[in-house]
Amino acid sequence: MTRRIAIIGAGPGGLASAMLLARAGADVTVFEKAQRVGGRSATIEATAPIGPNATKGRFRFDMGPTFFLYPRVLDDIFAACGREMAREIDLIRLDPQYDLIFEAGGHIRSTGDLPRMMAEIAKIAPQDAAQLPRFMADNRAKLAAFRPVLEAAFHGIRDLVRPHMIKSLPLMRPLRTVDSDLATYFSDDRIRLAFSFQSKYLGMSPYRCPSLFTILSFMEYEFGVYHPRGGCGAVMDSLARVAGDLGANFRLGEPVQEILFQGRRATGVRTEAGAESFDAVVVNADFAHAMQALVPDRLRRRWTDRKLAAKKFSCSTFMLYLGLEGLDEEVAHHTIYLSADYRRNIAQIEAGLVPPTEPSFYVQNACVTDPELAPKGHSTMYMLLPVGNRTGAGINWDAEAPRLRATAIDRLKRIGIKDVERRIRFEKMLTPHDWETQLSIHRGATFNLAHSLDQMLCFRPRNRFEDLDGVYLVGGGTHPGSGLPVIFESARITARLMADDLGLNGHWSAGSEMAAPDYTPVLAEAL
Repeated sequence: MTRRIAIIGAGPGGLASAMLLARAGADVTVFEKAQRVGGRSATIEATAPIGPNATKGRFRFDMGPTFFLYPRVLDDIFAACGREMAREIDLIRLDPQYDLIFEAGGHIRSTGDLPRMMAEIAKIAPQDAAQLPRFMADNRAKLAAFRPVLEAAFHGIRDLVRPHMIKSLPLMRPLRTVDSDLATYFSDDRIRLAFSFQSKYLGMSPYRCPSLFTILSFMEYEFGVYHPRGGCGAVMDSLARVAGDLGANFRLGEPVQEILFQGRRATGVRTEAGAESFDAVVVNADFAHAMQALVPDRLRRRWTDRKLAAKKFSCSTFMLYLGLEGLDEEVAHHTIYLSADYRRNIAQIEAGLVPPTEPSFYVQNACVTDPELAPKGHSTMYMLLPVGNRTGAGINWDAEAPRLRATAIDRLKRIGIKDVERRIRFEKMLTPHDWETQLSIHRGATFNLAHSLDQMLCFRPRNRFEDLDGVYLVGGGTHPGSGLPVIFESARITARLMADDLGLNGHWSAGSEMAAPDYTPVLAEAL
């Protein structure tokens, strides 16, 4: 009997799940409220006047993620579906990976070539350069030990005593933060920032983020930073195309209004078109928003509205997408500018009462690598400033957005981008309020639930959702967490669980690494 599966949301986790489940023989329907796939990883496309006689040109921006890291997971998913990722997606490895500019002084052109990277570090902290090989070796061991944990489902607290989990604990150093762990390698604050700003991929401070996540910067240097031609949104389009080839049906512009239940078991979904029955439902929408919008509070036990209100959520982001006349050829594809008083910057973000006064920021100047993203003679500029989420009274973004925009435009001069106002041909801005109201992201927390120790592994919402029967989760709000490669991993975990639960043909292509790892909790049984 063919199993009917509804997937709510066509973000990266939902798209990868659609591929795998369709390949396994399920009848898959993906519901997406927007008119295009990708979720917060979609492409923003706009036409704007660029010349005389109102000539118009097209600009394309990634809405959210711009760094494409650790392609192995997605490569495995394509292989599991009988496809070659290299034929579907054109990945360009960047070298230098990005420029790091410190307001306190110093500039690093980050590269995966370790001798060159050591020389870059030595320019501003000679005593720290020799520590890079030790950092890489230790984090190589950390990732190897923790990778089985990230690839396995967590069903309860007993899973914390699996053999692989026990083995990984000494390397996790659970009592340290990212910054304090890095202090055992690097004495200069700027070098520690160079290897810890990546905690912002999780929406967290390096002074609070668990030390496990030093693996983020390690993975950049070990496996590379890539630009997918056409942007990360083009990757989403490729996933949707392959899922469609495998039989998945996409219903764009059709938001799900509620999940239907008999008792605690999901039986289908309702949209404006009416009610439909399904054997299982995969939720790829923002977790906290979706639970409160689609599931009655009385049906939830561990994740009630009251308990969700007490959870910690990531920071948010203030975004500018600018279509510019001209190309800033001397500005790197990725630039990270780190404010002189980074701790104060972080404290203002965490407090969420005012926008940062001297903000750190990130700029993507993608047209130096991929000129087709803008009309000839023009370029795209993507600017991100981490800001507080919308917890509590928060910030009045109607009043503060114009002021922060002016600050952001002015700070672009710090990385060599000048005369911006005169050159703007297209502009779009997103504030935390916009993320919440336009993109349905709870509290505008663009990186979802925070990755504190009490909200990881079995303490995070589980892939086979523990509060409801027949409901599964993928995306940044479930295990293993946020970030594109980790979200793709959530799709692999969930697909394996669903194949087992629904009797699907889960024997994905040989050599694909899609078979479930054998992490039998021997110690748990002994207890």
